Amino acid sequence: MKILNKLMLITVVSLTFSCEDILEEDITNDIVKIQYPSEGVVVESNVAIFQWEPLKGADDYRLQVYTSNQFKVFDTLVNTNTTTLPLVQGTYQWRVRGENAAYESTYSFPVTFRVEESDDLTNQQVVLLSPSSTFATNQNTVTLSWENLSAADSYEVVVTNTTNGNIVFSQSNVTITNISLNSTNITGDGQYTWKVKAINSTTVTETAFSTRSFLVDTVVPNQTQNSLPANNAIQTINQTVNFSWIISTDSGIVQSAISYEIQIASDNNFTNVIQTSPTTGTSFQQSFASIGDRYWRVRAKDAAGNIGAYSAGFKLTIN
Repeated sequence: MKILNKLMLITVVSLTFSCEDILEEDITNDIVKIQYPSEGVVVESNVAIFQWEPLKGADDYRLQVYTSNQFKVFDTLVNTNTTTLPLVQGTYQWRVRGENAAYESTYSFPVTFRVEESDDLTNQQVVLLSPSSTFATNQNTVTLSWENLSAADSYEVVVTNTTNGNIVFSQSNVTITNISLNSTNITGDGQYTWKVKAINSTTVTETAFSTRSFLVDTVVPNQTQNSLPANNAIQTINQTVNFSWIISTDSGIVQSAISYEIQIASDNNFTNVIQTSPTTGTSFQQSFASIGDRYWRVRAKDAAGNIGAYSAGFKLTIN
């Protein structure tokens, strides 16, 4: 009996700690060692490359950058021991700590550095603003924009349809920080890459191209097909119901990310919708606190804004 009690005690104690606490290394008292920029460094660029030594047991790193008056300009989480951030001219402090699912290390001691503008663009970078690197659209108009680089006299912009390899837009001596593309440039579905570089004619220097991509997808997702529960199925009140469905791959040149919307109604015409829920997978769980008939259907949406047709409604009776 005593042995049994001891085993039960050990089980209870072990359950008070999550699996993450057991598996993750305790880095609470560790400190990340900063490499660059170090104390007093002057960065002659519009961007600063931050580097630090990897910390054993850390899965991610939280980097914070402050102005000289302690205004926080960046608080970012990265999974590598280096990152690049755009900064205007001024004096800054930065610090970094390691993190894992259960613990956080101590922040490194704040390091002060300065960013100074230079007419030499060799080590500078055009900071792209929009569209983002995950942007997808079903339209044939897109506006590209980037941050103004004070030492730039002009910019060169090139847009390529990487699906077929065709350059759809190319212009140098651009003196503004945005370009609008239309149906003349965006002639069909595909992945488009846009890149911008800055040029200083006085110092005869230029940045490297900054590059991003976006998707054009005009193909509507296929209609979903309900799987479970089967039509006219019966489920028990307050028990979890597992909904699932299938969908075939659309025929488009590109397929942007798919999400779903499940509707639950009290009538088969879906005029009285009880619930509309988004989900990223092809399954959904729901319990019902009252008896009666329910009807459910699902439709697919993609990241470009295309919306598929609803599946046929299935009846579900809750007893």
